[in-house]
Amino acid sequence: MAERHVLGISGGKDSAALAVFVRQTRPELDVDYFFTDTGKELPEVYEFLGRLEGFLGKPIARLNPGRNFDFWLREYNHYLPSPQTRWCTRQLKLAPFEQWIRPMLVVGNKVTTYVAIRADEEYREGYSSKHPNLKVSLPFREAGIDRKGVMDILDSSGVGIPKYYEWRSRSGCTFCFFQQKIEWVKLRERHPEAFEEAKGYEKNALEHGSPFTWTKGEPLSELENPERIAQIVADFEKRKASEQAKRPVNPLRPVETTIDIDDLYGEDEGGGSCNICHK
Repeated sequence: MAERHVLGISGGKDSAALAVFVRQTRPELDVDYFFTDTGKELPEVYEFLGRLEGFLGKPIARLNPGRNFDFWLREYNHYLPSPQTRWCTRQLKLAPFEQWIRPMLVVGNKVTTYVAIRADEEYREGYSSKHPNLKVSLPFREAGIDRKGVMDILDSSGVGIPKYYEWRSRSGCTFCFFQQKIEWVKLRERHPEAFEEAKGYEKNALEHGSPFTWTKGEPLSELENPERIAQIVADFEKRKASEQAKRPVNPLRPVETTIDIDDLYGEDEGGGSCNICHK
């Protein structure tokens, strides 16, 4: 019986910081890093994974699901995934992970999986183990590391953050339904081919009777109208200015005054995230 240690990398800042933190504080552990690749990720995610591999000194295993997004879209009657039916997380993220660790558990290994839930995220729960030999560890929560602590880890290590944080608040698929409307606008600007692909998926889903669009109550074909884009941008800048005015200025901790897009959901947008994707 052996002990195995695994750590999932989402392409986001929290899981990357956790990989750095575990390597720095528990160098005796031989950790296997993995990334569940849906094939619909942002190019910036792959660039960041390469940068993180350079720091860790070992490769991050890519777990490619045997059946891709298009297969599962057909299986679910062309209905788009949504906050109510997160089949994308279940089939493209959780299932590949469970298939990957199953051989470890079958031979009797004890496996610890490290999850990047911060100390300031009391409301979140991590992956629930379904096997007696699979243990879930939350190092950030145990060490009291919050959002600012995560940024400190990435800054001090030289890894930094993914470039998509310039315009987007999460990793995951290009057409993640948890995106805000401003993020759809930015996706259209930065990666127009990905926006067009998302539009195509949405059109096909609506033609098959899907009750969901990527963004609540508004098809992308309407969201991309110039007048609507101008309104979305203006509303976002207004929320950003309002939030910035509430923040006390601390010259010793400038990161504290940085506005996180995740804090700026509009009235017609619901917040949320999938644990295994954006972290």
